[in-house]
Amino acid sequence: MKLSELPVLPVTSGVYIFRQGGTPIYIGKAKNLRSRVMQHFKAGGKSGKFTALADELEFITTANEVEALVLEANLIKQHRPHYNVLLKDGKHYPFLKLTNEEFPMLIVTRRVLNDGASYYGPYPDASAVRRVKHLIDTMFPLRKNSGLPMKLKDRPCLNYHMGRCLAPCIQAADPDTYAQVVDDVKSLLEGRAAPVVRRLKEEMAAAAGRQDFEMAARLRDRIQAVEKLFGNEQHAFLSEAADLDFLGVAQAGEYAMVQLFRMRGGRVISRDKRFLTGDETSTSAEILTAFMQDYYTQATHLPPLVLLPEQLEDMDLWADFLSERAGQRVSVRLPQRGDKADLVEMAQRNAGHGLESELAVLERRGDHPGLDALCEVLALPDRPWRIEGYDNSNLFGTHIVSGMVVLEGGRARKSEYRRFKVRGLDHPDDYAAMHQTIYRRFTGSLSDKLPLPDLLLIDGGRGQVNATLDALKEAGVQVPVVGLAKREEILVLPSPYGAQWWLGSGTVVGDGKELILPHTHPALRVLIHARDEVHHYSVSYNRKLRGKAMTASIFDDLPGIGPKRRDALLEHFTSLEEIRAADVQEIAAVPGMGLKAAQSVKDFLQTRL
Repeated sequence: MKLSELPVLPVTSGVYIFRQGGTPIYIGKAKNLRSRVMQHFKAGGKSGKFTALADELEFITTANEVEALVLEANLIKQHRPHYNVLLKDGKHYPFLKLTNEEFPMLIVTRRVLNDGASYYGPYPDASAVRRVKHLIDTMFPLRKNSGLPMKLKDRPCLNYHMGRCLAPCIQAADPDTYAQVVDDVKSLLEGRAAPVVRRLKEEMAAAAGRQDFEMAARLRDRIQAVEKLFGNEQHAFLSEAADLDFLGVAQAGEYAMVQLFRMRGGRVISRDKRFLTGDETSTSAEILTAFMQDYYTQATHLPPLVLLPEQLEDMDLWADFLSERAGQRVSVRLPQRGDKADLVEMAQRNAGHGLESELAVLERRGDHPGLDALCEVLALPDRPWRIEGYDNSNLFGTHIVSGMVVLEGGRARKSEYRRFKVRGLDHPDDYAAMHQTIYRRFTGSLSDKLPLPDLLLIDGGRGQVNATLDALKEAGVQVPVVGLAKREEILVLPSPYGAQWWLGSGTVVGDGKELILPHTHPALRVLIHARDEVHHYSVSYNRKLRGKAMTASIFDDLPGIGPKRRDALLEHFTSLEEIRAADVQEIAAVPGMGLKAAQSVKDFLQTRL
């Protein structure tokens, strides 16, 4: 879409919708529609993508920014545009609902209606809401099976006989007693457990004092249920009795995790976590905004303070929006130090761990997110389902070997791992070793036994990648190649010649450039996994071959040098020539050595090397 094709935009607040073929591909809000939309056309990255693809722009003006925020959130949930950050599952999260009746009952719902009932949530998943409801149903005698609205019955159900219901359906419940139970349940669901526990303990003591031990035991069980309900999140607290929410966010390419902790009375009482996906160029601030739009447009019983790990562009707008929903002033802050900063750090840490867990689940299912990410990052023609990784290993130029590992769907296929003894080399030459290994893989017997990979990963830099490309050319095979340099974890792409060769008329990606991706990027994660796997595999083969012959034979006949001293020498010096060039004092300084042993080594190497 070109600037000249834009409609005349007002300078008021509102929501704008970029469409492609009538389908919304990005939805945003703005304080000034004209200014905000123009910013997208000037920016690159994700904005450049959807502005280039869009063929239509629609806008809706609103009375103020708060109204725009709510409208934006609702439209994103309805249309799920490709370039907006989206919840991964897109489902409606469950709430607990206390019905609006003389004798309310507690039910689970996914719809919040304007019916006068009390709603609590949203909860992170169905299992969490069922766990809370089960504990409350077990220990607080609210009605459970008498329908909506309540229907009178001739006889009570089993819950009444078990002491789990006051049976208002047979008119056996005292309204004041039932109202007290409802107030207790409301207090618990709002996170105010301390006054409930305090009152229950007083009633338990009074019941025990009048020797009503059955009632005392029932109250004791109710207290334990409350402590169980709120005892799982007691690892974080403030000395002050604060009510607040604090959030953390972690990102890995197009995937992200946001976690929100609810603190009431100075103690964490619950946590909500969401797995999100969107364009990998989305910032953590955009991800936080997407989560807050989904959560806070539904959440009930908002606290007076919300702590964020990132500065949002519209912090004041969020404060106004939350204040309007809460009916009291709500502050949105970015803590810098002290207890509140520690809480946000805890949320950040949990978000990172949660994201790693979600990605691991995808990997175990064979749906490794790195495969799609690799396809995009490397401009591959297809998703790289089969990846072969290669690495060389040698010690001082002896027993030069190479290893090949295979990943399919991000998972190791160990039955197809292969080892190569590099032939004709008597000195370290990684480039020649890699060239020989790749050529043999695609021209020897393996070329008939194993399918062509979708991607070759080379453990090394530009030299190893070029040697691989030359070997592939000689073998007459076209396979995409990427190198992964150690330490900095730099992706080394093929030269322009290599890129044109294996991509044909597709997009040329190499051009002599190197890519540095965030360590949590799914594409880098799968490459690191393959690189580490092949590195360990090739090194273990090298060790197996050399065994005692490689590292010990030259020292076997040397008096005073055993396995421990030999290993210490080889760990301290990088080559036998370096040991020979060192003086006696330097050799003696190696742990486990001494002057006498050092002199023996020196004399031996002078005569043998």
